[in-house]
Amino acid sequence: MAGVYRPLAGALLPFLPALASGAARILGVSLALACPLAAQELEPRALQNAPVGMSMIGGLAGYSRGNLLVDPAVPIEGARADVWSLALAYYRTISLFGQSGKIGVVAPLYTGTWEGTVAGIDTATSRTGLADPRLSLSWNFLGSPALTRSGMRGYRPKTVAGIQLTVQAPLGQYDPERLINLGLNRWSLQPRLGVSHPVSSHLTLEAYGAVTFYSDNPDYYGGTVLSQDPFLEGQLHAIYSFANPGIWVAGSIGYGIGGRITVDGVTQDELQNTRASASFRYPIARQHALKLVYINGITTRLGSDYDTVQLAWQYAFGGRM
Repeated sequence: MAGVYRPLAGALLPFLPALASGAARILGVSLALACPLAAQELEPRALQNAPVGMSMIGGLAGYSRGNLLVDPAVPIEGARADVWSLALAYYRTISLFGQSGKIGVVAPLYTGTWEGTVAGIDTATSRTGLADPRLSLSWNFLGSPALTRSGMRGYRPKTVAGIQLTVQAPLGQYDPERLINLGLNRWSLQPRLGVSHPVSSHLTLEAYGAVTFYSDNPDYYGGTVLSQDPFLEGQLHAIYSFANPGIWVAGSIGYGIGGRITVDGVTQDELQNTRASASFRYPIARQHALKLVYINGITTRLGSDYDTVQLAWQYAFGGRM
């Protein structure tokens, strides 16, 4: 649940008429590129098997701080953002064709401040509200049989392959008269394929590949239409589980490329970034656990270059006996 922001200052709007029309169009494209995509999240253990009928409720609090990298033709310097995030999530395990699956929904809320120097003038603004929710359906089609709670006692992890479909719905806060919005006013669809392989009783390696497709935003700022090419992304994870299987640490790295945005006939360069993260999960009580995550943007070409810290809580209950 690493975030869906559109980070730059709405305070930039008063200065747009002073910019040349070509630079203003490039500015609009640069701002549209500023949102971290759902495809860039680093999520280890997404293929983990669990008893059919189990429900999981989660809450997340996160903080992101960093720079916004825009086109060199745009007269913006020192663009930075401080963003706090909250999210609620619900997942339920299901059986699909005898293999385990999962359905889920995530509802995020953000509050943040964006600042920068535009044409030599310091500007800043803030936003608080709901971002676009995400719905997901996953199916482990290989190596992960749908089991009851009693059946899980004899289950030993092996090579698992699965697919996940995530839909992001345009229900977040959006105003077409603002360049900065927490909602995107468009749909997105992300299919993701993953493979998990236990190297030993403690070490598991995982690999994921995904592509995100976007509908157009027909009501972008200035009465224009925003369109975006698909964004491609790959991830690698190494997970070490301790003697207590509920305690684990993970190191992850992801690379994404693509996602060119076009606004009013102006097309920006493609996004390209490399991100790394470290995760630690620890059970705090029966059916309760905490997870601490740190995400670092190693390299970024255009868009958001953030460091993020997240603390998540999860409560699991139910499951067929």
